[in-house]
Amino acid sequence: MKWRTLIENQIHKAQAGGQLENLKGEGKPLPQRDAGNIVSAGFGIMAEAGVLPNEIVLKKAVEEQRKVFQETTDLTARKKEMCKLADLQMRLSIEQEARQKFYKTM
Repeated sequence: MKWRTLIENQIHKAQAGGQLENLKGEGKPLPQRDAGNIVSAGFGIMAEAGVLPNEIVLKKAVEEQRKVFQETTDLTARKKEMCKLADLQMRLSIEQEARQKFYKTM
């Protein structure tokens, strides 16, 4: 079964159950997103709902760890911080690749 069919089925099920009534912004067009693509729209909707995708959480963690690494001067501690940074970067890359593969199947 195609993703589009699965998504449409979920939308129809939610409509039948009344889950799409009286929502914030109902009847108004969706706000324009910076990138103008489905990924940024999806991230925007999740952010409005107070949910952060794992990819965004990891991006923030990478930036924080990068700062910690740059501020560390002790060679032994620096190696540990570099390992933490490398691990976070790898996990972020895995998340990004998974998202890209997911959207290619739609």
